[in-house]
Amino acid sequence: MTQQVRRDSAQLRRVAVASAIGTTIEWYDYFIYSTAAALVFGKLFFSTLSPASGTLAAFATLGVGFLARPVGGIVWGHFGDRLGRKAMLVLSLLLMGIATVGVGLLPTYGTIGVLAPVLLLVLRLLQGLSAGGEWGGAALMAVEHAPERHRGRYGSFSQIGVPAGLILAQLVFFVLNSALSDEQFRDGGWRLPFLLSIVLVAVGLVIRLRIAESPVFAALEAEARSRRPMVEVLRERPREVLVASVSFIANTAIGYVFLAYLLSYGTSVLKLSNATMLVVVIIGSVTWLASIVASAVWSDHVGRKPVYLWGSVLLVLWPVPFFLLVDTRQPVLLVVAVIVLNLGLGATYGPQSALYSELFEPRYRYSGASFSYAVGAVLGGGFAPLIATALRNSTGTSLSVSLYMVAVALISLGAVLALRQPPRTASEA
Repeated sequence: MTQQVRRDSAQLRRVAVASAIGTTIEWYDYFIYSTAAALVFGKLFFSTLSPASGTLAAFATLGVGFLARPVGGIVWGHFGDRLGRKAMLVLSLLLMGIATVGVGLLPTYGTIGVLAPVLLLVLRLLQGLSAGGEWGGAALMAVEHAPERHRGRYGSFSQIGVPAGLILAQLVFFVLNSALSDEQFRDGGWRLPFLLSIVLVAVGLVIRLRIAESPVFAALEAEARSRRPMVEVLRERPREVLVASVSFIANTAIGYVFLAYLLSYGTSVLKLSNATMLVVVIIGSVTWLASIVASAVWSDHVGRKPVYLWGSVLLVLWPVPFFLLVDTRQPVLLVVAVIVLNLGLGATYGPQSALYSELFEPRYRYSGASFSYAVGAVLGGGFAPLIATALRNSTGTSLSVSLYMVAVALISLGAVLALRQPPRTASEA
């Protein structure tokens, strides 16, 4: 028995590490795109437009990728519920790697004309398809391997991949920004983070191929698996899909204001250096990561809903002070602004893997969790940087962006209030 416990513990640790490293790589790929969109894509792929319009166009391609995520959630979810979680995790990581390296090899507008932004859009759509299924698989693998009383804790390993991937992406850009001149960075240095993905994806694939299939899925008899999981989850759990999706709107919208728009706003509007803004974003991301872990563990003790409520209220209250501090241009106050904001982001993201897993039964869980996550991402984060940029350009004040953040936070707060703490399913009791 002791030997079996040791084997189970070792397998759980491998799954946790695989979820964390795999999602970190996946989101590194995703975030280097958003960082490059803020820094150089407007000039390289939309060079016929004015600087402001070029930035808007670059953020539009960022948003279009989100439109593919529900499709990815349906596709990966269907096969994840029919064939297993592990295979879908491997395929989603491979697709993300191919698309990301493709961006790094893509000629710019000055070389191939209008075909450049078209191909950029296609590769962004492939990234969106991959991201639509990546999170659900990683979250379920971690949660379904975990003991019931520690689902939040182990589910957080898939969640920390987002800030960890962002930190890695920002560090790479910070090193390049320090080592290269602006001209060298625009001429080809920006490609290096995308090409580095080849190595990271190879590492991630090796790790994911070594883990075992989810025991919850493996325990499902073939005849008990859903034949049409997406249809069944929409028919049997429409309320859960709606509430889960809407509860995620604020986190992803405000999260992308922080990780994509803030960098562009700080450099182009406030005239702060790239290095300063990258450091601010990195500090905020470290706070986000720590808050994710702390809130996930906390949710194992008090339940998912109280933790979500605390974070949701903070996201309603903080956006106005956030931009008031940012607009001072004082690095210390910028750091305070992003630290408090990311406490709210962590509290509304850390328990998410466990919550979404508990909302849906195992036979259609991958589909329900992935689709809800993807829809929330589209409604919230898909065009958040574009909306923020348009609001600031049209009103001339960051207060308009703050009010937008408050509005989406109130919408999600309503969904969180409607959450019902789900009981364990019989198959997992």
